[in-house]
Amino acid sequence: MTVLHSPPKPVILFIFFLSVGGLLLVLWNLYAPVLAGLAFMFSSSILLQILACALYNNWWPMITTLMYVMVPMPCLFFGGGSTHFLTSRDGGGWIDAAKFLTGASAVGSIAIPAILRHANLIESGAMFIEFTSFFILVCTVMCFHRATLEDDW
Repeated sequence: MTVLHSPPKPVILFIFFLSVGGLLLVLWNLYAPVLAGLAFMFSSSILLQILACALYNNWWPMITTLMYVMVPMPCLFFGGGSTHFLTSRDGGGWIDAAKFLTGASAVGSIAIPAILRHANLIESGAMFIEFTSFFILVCTVMCFHRATLEDDW
């Protein structure tokens, strides 16, 4: 009488992790260019933010980073962490408040460098570098929003 032995548990676990790892590798290869592009755009924006301060030896433009932190907060608190409500026509008290606060934060990101330049606290070059940084950051957010609208994500 022969007794059939099941394969040892480490072999089963190894095969399971190998199949899950293969699936993750396939998914990573599909989305790697999108994620790499978004990471590059975001890091370029932050680099320009720091360069605007370091090149002119004036760290006043760094105040703009407070607005960069404030821009996604209404989406997180009132929109449930999604950006889909920003482009919808649906209304309501909290959704309208989130749209208003997001817009006010975005305008503040442009207004702060302009006000600092008007007060002669920063140079014109630093202001234009700040504007470029903000433009790249907005493009990054729009690309992220577009990528999350696709069904594949």
